[in-house]
Amino acid sequence: MAKRRKMLGDIQSAECRALMALMGTQSKKTLALWASAYAKERYLPLFQAVNPESAVLEDGIAACERCLAGKIKLTELKPFLKKAREMAAAEQEPVAQAAARAISTACSAIQTPTNAFGCLLYGAAAAAYAQAGLEAKPEEYDRLAAEELRRALSSLEKAAVENEPNPAKINWNC
Repeated sequence: MAKRRKMLGDIQSAECRALMALMGTQSKKTLALWASAYAKERYLPLFQAVNPESAVLEDGIAACERCLAGKIKLTELKPFLKKAREMAAAEQEPVAQAAARAISTACSAIQTPTNAFGCLLYGAAAAAYAQAGLEAKPEEYDRLAAEELRRALSSLEKAAVENEPNPAKINWNC
């Protein structure tokens, strides 16, 4: 069995390039809103299937939503972000671990807009491992990851603000 990767997705693929191009036209807030909502919809259920009793990541997403709505300050969000990172680092089950990393990274997009993209690479791993199991061939994981990234692109296209007046300044170091 080959070692499982933490992230899946080909950075040079059409879907990744399209995601990065579209993200470059959006504001930091739009990206953070979308990333947290997408993680809540797609990756939180994968985590909860393994850890139904844990509320750490759900609480983190809720805190992120409150911060983006202006109900709490970023300083009040930071403890939730820290707990989410710690949860992801401590998780041992591969699907839950990748999902936790995706969620924690998505919530951190409020500080670092490129995390809106990074969360998708963790999420692609979570989705692929959840669908194909843990013994599939790398080609199957790559196919499933590409599907997940296309799904994310479609979601972002729907959430994107046309002619965004304040796009985030993103430097893609890839």
